[in-house]
Amino acid sequence: MKILIADDHPLIRSGVSSVLALGGYPDVISAADGEAALAAIGEHAPDIAILDIRMPQASGIDVLRALHESASPVRVVLLTADIMDEQLLDALRYGVCGILFKDGAEDRLIECIGQVSAGQRYIDRELTERALSASLRSPRDSLTGLTPRERELAGLVAKGLRNREIAERMAVTEGTVKVYLNTIYTKLGIGNRTALALLVTAQG
Repeated sequence: MKILIADDHPLIRSGVSSVLALGGYPDVISAADGEAALAAIGEHAPDIAILDIRMPQASGIDVLRALHESASPVRVVLLTADIMDEQLLDALRYGVCGILFKDGAEDRLIECIGQVSAGQRYIDRELTERALSASLRSPRDSLTGLTPRERELAGLVAKGLRNREIAERMAVTEGTVKVYLNTIYTKLGIGNRTALALLVTAQG
């Protein structure tokens, strides 16, 4: 597995590389800013990108957004000292796979990488609760603009149903479910099922 580390502090990059190597992930690429991270991703095609939020040239959120918009398969983990509510909501909208605080990361990084590489998400419960609270205060995330049919589908997504199961429940095709989802994402300004499920849970 190939992993990219992007952080403007050489000591952080070195420390994270050492932890990864000891944990069985020796194939590591480094970048010192957001633009260099995007260039390295284009050149080396890593499986996972570990990004600091605050970096010169382009932030970790900027890089995540660019990867999301280009439909890149790279899974992104944000490694940060802190994260603002707006950044947290943006990270969820753009499909972040993991968020890890630098404080204590040496004890959790390998577990995080293992879960993310297996297709799971690794986000602290505290951050999930913050995202729920923040979404309630965000007018552009209101579900009131959805049609009854769209709200029904969103509720099924929040229950963890897959597209095939949703199609069966709603008596439509999987293709129709995908069209509904894309419309919902556009209306709410989000980019994935996780963000939709959070909003539905938060707003009942």
